[in-house]
This record gives sequence, C-alpha cells and structure tokens, in this order.
Amino acid sequence: MIPLKISKEEVNALDLGAFTGNIILVEDEKSLQEMEKDLLSSKIIGFDTETRPAFKKGVSYDVALLQLSTTDNAYLIRINNFGFPSSAKAILENPNIVKVGAAVRDDLKALKKISPHFKPDAFFDLNEELKRVGFLNVGVRNLSAMVLGIRISKSEQVSNWEAPVLTSKQMLYAATDAWACLEIFLKLYKEGYLDEIFST
Repeated sequence: MIPLKISKEEVNALDLGAFTGNIILVEDEKSLQEMEKDLLSSKIIGFDTETRPAFKKGVSYDVALLQLSTTDNAYLIRINNFGFPSSAKAILENPNIVKVGAAVRDDLKALKKISPHFKPDAFFDLNEELKRVGFLNVGVRNLSAMVLGIRISKSEQVSNWEAPVLTSKQMLYAATDAWACLEIFLKLYKEGYLDEIFST
C-alpha cells in the first residue's frame, strides 16, 4: 500500500534516489532533433522547469531550463541560451502526449511569458490531481518518498540556473525532478490509484 501522507522525518530516513538514465543537454540543432524523435514516439513524459532564484524583492528571472523526460532519457533544454525551441513547444502543445509535472500552472505561466502564443495541452498536474484521490502530502519530494520509496535531494534547487556551465549536480537534480514525476504517475496508474480520475 502506498501511504497518502508522510512526515519530514520519514522522508529524511529514506535512501537518496536519483535518475540513472541518460542526461542530454539540448544546446544545438542535432540534439534538438534527437529529442523530438524520441519524445514524439512517447505517450507520457515527465515535465519540469528551473528558474534562477531571485533573492531581492522586485527581481525575477525568466525560465532558464526546461526538462522533459522518458524513463530512459532526460532532456535539458537551456532556454536562457537557446530560446524556447518550436519543436519543444510542439511537444508541449501535442494533445497525444501526456506531460506529467507537479505544480505545472506556474511553469506554464512562465513559459507563456517567453512565448505568448504558446498553447499547452494534455498536462497532468500531480499536485492538483492527487489531492482529489486522497493524497494529503504532494510535491515531488513527498510523492517520490511515498510512491517510489526514495529521498530526492533538493540541494540544487536555489542554484544559478543561468550559469554559463551547469554542474553535473545541477543536471542530475533537474533530470531527476522531471523523471520522478513520470515514474510517480506510471506507478500510481499501474496500481489503480488514478482509476477514479480517468474513469470520469
């Protein structure tokens, strides 16, 4: 049985877990095409974004990184360097590919700020949907602990996502967040926890 709530102490007692697949930094046309080919053949993918944190009042930054993940490959698109590629946009607008994330509303709002004509489709927000089926704790860290039995490190969350070069720790953190959303969804779906959502 998957628990519907978890304490901070219970999360901290778990072993650290992270994405173990391929992390692909998308910074040129070739990697963009490879990503497109892979993701267009997927029915469900993990989704997340990262933004440089602002520590001063009134200061904010645009999305720096977009993460899209399958069970094997995590694609990190450096939007701050590369812009919001039309192929990535097309995947996020594709009604036939389910994009799974947590608290996606803010992410999508931030992406629309960069591209006002962006029309996201087929998103599944773990935070919103799982509250409907009785989960008392949500968020990637809590859900990873409850559903996947792992503790996810959040140490890189407030790092500089606009740095000229992303560190391997940053890349692993970013890949893990998107991948974990997908894995949480797949496990809950397989075990029937989402039946109520998909039967309505």
